[in-house]
Amino acid sequence: MSNKTIKSALISVFSKDGLEPIVKELNKQGVTIYSTGGTETFIKNLGIDVVPVEDVTSYPSILGGRVKTLHPKVFGGILNRQNHDGDFKEMKDFDIPQIDVVIVDLYPFEKTVASGASNQDIIEKIDIGGISLIRAAAKNYADVICVSSVDDYAEFLELITDKKGNLSEADRKAFAAKAFNVSSHYDSAIFNYFNADQTIPALKISETNGKVLRYGENPHQKGFFYGDFDALFTQLHGKELSYNNLLDVDAAVNLIQEFKGEKPTFAVLKHNNACGFAQRDTVLQAYVDALAGDPVSAFGGVLISNTQIDEACAAEIHKLFCEVVIAPGFTAEAEAILKGKKNRILLVLKDTDFAPTTVRTCLNGVLVQDKNNKTDQIEDLTYVTNSKPSNDAIDDLIFASKICKHTKSNTIVLVKNKQLCASGTGQTSRVDALNQAIHKAVSFNFDLKDSVMASDAFFPFPDCVEIAGNAGITSVIQPGGSIKDQLSIDYCNDNNIAMVMTGTRHFKH
Repeated sequence: MSNKTIKSALISVFSKDGLEPIVKELNKQGVTIYSTGGTETFIKNLGIDVVPVEDVTSYPSILGGRVKTLHPKVFGGILNRQNHDGDFKEMKDFDIPQIDVVIVDLYPFEKTVASGASNQDIIEKIDIGGISLIRAAAKNYADVICVSSVDDYAEFLELITDKKGNLSEADRKAFAAKAFNVSSHYDSAIFNYFNADQTIPALKISETNGKVLRYGENPHQKGFFYGDFDALFTQLHGKELSYNNLLDVDAAVNLIQEFKGEKPTFAVLKHNNACGFAQRDTVLQAYVDALAGDPVSAFGGVLISNTQIDEACAAEIHKLFCEVVIAPGFTAEAEAILKGKKNRILLVLKDTDFAPTTVRTCLNGVLVQDKNNKTDQIEDLTYVTNSKPSNDAIDDLIFASKICKHTKSNTIVLVKNKQLCASGTGQTSRVDALNQAIHKAVSFNFDLKDSVMASDAFFPFPDCVEIAGNAGITSVIQPGGSIKDQLSIDYCNDNNIAMVMTGTRHFKH
């Protein structure tokens, strides 16, 4: 691999942050600097000589700045092969200057979209010259080094300072990879803006924030997380989150969002399902009653609250071995207590919007769907039995339905007085799910008399409502929609069980 010493640089950037020391170092090394517009003015104001690009091209910046660098003398200077006799001759014949470095950052397209700007403002932030310079310089990494983002300024400065501008092909290739990462992400963002209505059946996902995890689902698997974790959470304490931690945190956050702004609500999750859940007047009581739902499964689980965790609640949590505790905040006293276990992860959940779609691999492709943003409400209910649930039972039914929505199918959820008594999760038979839930509830000493039952799907036979009635359950919520709905309705009418239907199925596979 050949080393090349930088002798010339083209600099045309949107953001000037961190640029000054680079320009000064290049000038110190005797590098000829070409530039345009605001960047040219910035360099001149540093007292450093700069050659305007229009002096090279004999063309001014035109069309309101839309065309500045799009010229054969600029791109010839970047794309020429320095070891190619024909290219060398043409460079000389057409008086094209050699360019060894291209420093460009792109117009902030994504930030402009996120700001709610007008369509015209967004279109003007689609970079043409910059993206072309990046692709050209990165393609010709054998001779040119491309610095394509302000995030890479510090690394580039260190490189040229340490090596006195004499860079290897490996250095240039590494920056080329960064450049194509920038350009591909930029183009994906633009495509997704234009394809917001998804008329073109194409999937473009680009995440430039990534980290290597300790391992994947199991120690023999590699694991990675791509996304801006810090946009959602502030980590106060504990070790790095694992692949499985992240899956549980995702499940916990999606569940607790259903109870945002409500009375103190606490959930304990294990393997993506709630094993304990309660809503009370204080966060302490909510935690105590959530833990009572299944104190065995809670060991090593993920805990989440919809309200700030105080000292009293933290003192109780500290008695339990748990992996992660999540809340919108912790009092100073609570934080100090929970930090008493060095590996316990404490996360402050920020008020942030979540992705509108879910994505998962399937076979040799990808499945994408709208996120299940439907939450069952009282006004959605159809009262299909002679017996009507009481107001308290209706509250419990809606409460149970929200938990059921976030529990693996087939599932049955049993609730009494805003407390999860038990759930049957991920069963191949709905009858098995119900029997599992009843067995767990009884084993943890719950009295199911006057409790409620939620199902993620309809009952094709009356067996479930019969089992539920025999266990003391008096109200049921389910989506309905079976051609045999009437069989379950008839059983409920004959046995004084209230049933409501939502019309919405909540499968979670």
